[in-house]
Amino acid sequence: MTRQIVLDTETTGLNPASGDRIIEVAAVELFNRKLTGRHYHAYLNPDRASHPDALKVHGLTEEFLSDKPRFDQIADDLLEFVRDAEIIIHNAPFDCAFLDAELERLSLPAFKQHVPLVTDTLVMAKLQFPGKFNNLDALCKRFGIDNAHRTLHGALLDAELLAEVYLSLTRGQESLVIDLETPRQQVSVASGQLDRYALPVYPPNEEEQAAHQAFLQLIDKKSQGKSIWRPSPDKSQNG
Repeated sequence: MTRQIVLDTETTGLNPASGDRIIEVAAVELFNRKLTGRHYHAYLNPDRASHPDALKVHGLTEEFLSDKPRFDQIADDLLEFVRDAEIIIHNAPFDCAFLDAELERLSLPAFKQHVPLVTDTLVMAKLQFPGKFNNLDALCKRFGIDNAHRTLHGALLDAELLAEVYLSLTRGQESLVIDLETPRQQVSVASGQLDRYALPVYPPNEEEQAAHQAFLQLIDKKSQGKSIWRPSPDKSQNG
């Protein structure tokens, strides 16, 4: 049984070392590669203004955040929600740096010490699609995931979209069946080697052979005798 948490944050800027803070954190739960509906979400009062460029991205104003809890008030609940789960983040060093800075203010260990594993989907995407744009919007488009409602960045929406992106990134071809009903069936099919199965081969009948020859002749005619789909008579005799 595998429990995974897809996590995202929004921040006041790009650099926690200069005092930028987390203003929103969200996490959604996957269990056996399916969204369970369980999630964690909180807006946070950072006690500082967002950089204008960051504000354009997330739209969370000082006024909106002024009555929200501070990180120290939600830290225990957040850590309890992610405990013992693999954490999936897009561009993990960015989010982890902010989480580490917040935890350090509370004299708590770095984020990765609270969880068994952090997986970076940006690294995965770059390996699968080298040289291409691999931000969340680009990956949603590539995998046909509807993100039309994403006009601003929001941690909860982004975490939900990233969960779908992660499932698409990791949907391998170990079996001919992508989605099965139970984990037992998944294990059974995925562990079987396809080359163990004897696939039947049916030779073409006379009608099918005649249709094939007629199609090859049509290609010859259309290409003015330059078809590469069958050898010339001279080549056949020499072969």
